[in-house]
Amino acid sequence: MAGLVRRTFVKRALATGIAWPLLRVEEAQAQSIEDYISQYVHSELRPMARASAAMTAGMPAWTPQSLPQLRAGAAAYGRARLPAPAVEKRTISGEPGRPLIPVWLINAQPGSKRPAILHLHGGGFVMGAAEQSIADLQAICTALDCFALSVDYRLAPETTFAGSVEDNYAALTWLHTNAEALGVDPARIGVMGESAGGGHAALLAIAARDRGEVPLAFQCLIYPMLDDRTGTTRTMPPHVGRLMWTAESNRFGWHSFLGMEPGGPSVPAHAVPSRVADVVGLPPAFIGVGSLDLFCDEDTEYAQRLNAAGVATELVVVPGAFHGFDMMPSKISQRFNSAKLNALRLGLESRRS
Repeated sequence: MAGLVRRTFVKRALATGIAWPLLRVEEAQAQSIEDYISQYVHSELRPMARASAAMTAGMPAWTPQSLPQLRAGAAAYGRARLPAPAVEKRTISGEPGRPLIPVWLINAQPGSKRPAILHLHGGGFVMGAAEQSIADLQAICTALDCFALSVDYRLAPETTFAGSVEDNYAALTWLHTNAEALGVDPARIGVMGESAGGGHAALLAIAARDRGEVPLAFQCLIYPMLDDRTGTTRTMPPHVGRLMWTAESNRFGWHSFLGMEPGGPSVPAHAVPSRVADVVGLPPAFIGVGSLDLFCDEDTEYAQRLNAAGVATELVVVPGAFHGFDMMPSKISQRFNSAKLNALRLGLESRRS
């Protein structure tokens, strides 16, 4: 049974599109993987760290040439949908002259007036698919009695940041416009994403504030990918970013997303959440990350900036946890997911007296 659980974890990690390879460590690093895991990783997560390392040995490095193989590997796995609530796939219009945008509707109930979550999947900006998160969103919709819309935005490097951000914004405006038909309270729409999806969710919250067309009630950012300087011009402590998502993969993801070398002065600030100078007026936030995640520092700093700007923000840093830890069958993951669910519940609750 333990082997089955471990294989299931790896398949789920691949299905989210954030974990090719799950564990990649340069030979130049002096500390062995086993020593690292024993010293830094939370005891509940160590078996999964070891299993993922063994099962993903020999995966290719992140390059344009290997990307099709990486995408195919991630797409080969997925978690089976739950029997309920109902799921429907549609396509919606984006910018004039642009491709239609596939979206997944979960738990639509016309005639009701419930909160809604617009979900953006992970995958380092370069892979992943909305369909792979449906089972998790079904569970959230059941727990919160809410609606969810998951977006298949265009991926990099075929489409850089401007295209995918506009896809997501088009989905948000569609959701707001069709709120009544979907059984949604337009005043209780939040955005949520994991990893690169968290970065997309942060960018969408910024775009919604700047354009002033659709009010957002909440943003739930799970180990979000927020800063192109991480792993490029920003030196990271040696104990972070060794599991699941590394500086190497981060550079590739950001380069693909931006269409230029990350970390430099020419990177447009509006493409990178951590580079946006003004965060006043953004929706309240929940940000969760593990202490060993490559994104820990950037996520912590972003949460501090939000709080300093008067944006109510809850930050949860999980000791000994690395990128993607919340997918693992452990008590520490259960506690984190419970905190996330509670934050969504509070963030999307009715403000009416």
